[in-house]
Amino acid sequence: MPLRHIFIFFKMSAALHAATLPETVVLLHGLGMGGWAMSRIEHHLAGKGYHVVNLTYPSRTIPVETLAREWLPAQLAGHEVATVPRMHFVTHSMGGIVVRAWLDDFRQRGIAPPANLGRTVMLAPPNQGTVVAEKLAGFSPFRWFTGVNGHRLGTSAASLPLSLGPWPANAGELGIIAGDRWFNPLFIFWFDGPNDGTVAVTHTHLTGERAHRVLPYSHTWLQWRQASLDLVSTFLRSGTFESP
Repeated sequence: MPLRHIFIFFKMSAALHAATLPETVVLLHGLGMGGWAMSRIEHHLAGKGYHVVNLTYPSRTIPVETLAREWLPAQLAGHEVATVPRMHFVTHSMGGIVVRAWLDDFRQRGIAPPANLGRTVMLAPPNQGTVVAEKLAGFSPFRWFTGVNGHRLGTSAASLPLSLGPWPANAGELGIIAGDRWFNPLFIFWFDGPNDGTVAVTHTHLTGERAHRVLPYSHTWLQWRQASLDLVSTFLRSGTFESP
């Protein structure tokens, strides 16, 4: 067999193999948590046929920008997501800010996000910050508990979430799920409207989002509820929260 034909054969075989790989979903938990906090979503999506990468990241000790610029790309490379036909993200709380910062790094370098980037679902994201971080930014126990990132998630113009801009048009569809029930009454009087005890519903919105849904759950438990799981898998499949 001529060398050229051998090359074409292996190229076609590699393309066929890539086409048969399952779509990948990368999970990113919230501040102070670990991959265990996304375990129910992991099992749910694995049952739907996705290849799930449930990451644990040092949310308290490494700034979001460094996580986005160095840690997350290294993790994606290590899991070889560049070879899969499609890569989605599902995040909880600050995990959504990490993805936004990752995309913003592409923007700053003047290059497009990965071509296989699919859809993203954010649960309870502080896309416009949270009044809790704003109020407690100077409180030493809060600074100790939330580390280098917590106090930067406030609602002022200088906060990290507000510095990242809208959802990029070339980053696939974005769906957001917010909660409007609170479990911890300590911070409730700081909110003017519906909230999940940590983030106001209005502060979960992001310009460029494709769909937004509010569920009657609190910030901590939103990603554990069956209704949330159903919405996540529906959006990853169809780009909408509406069932067929």
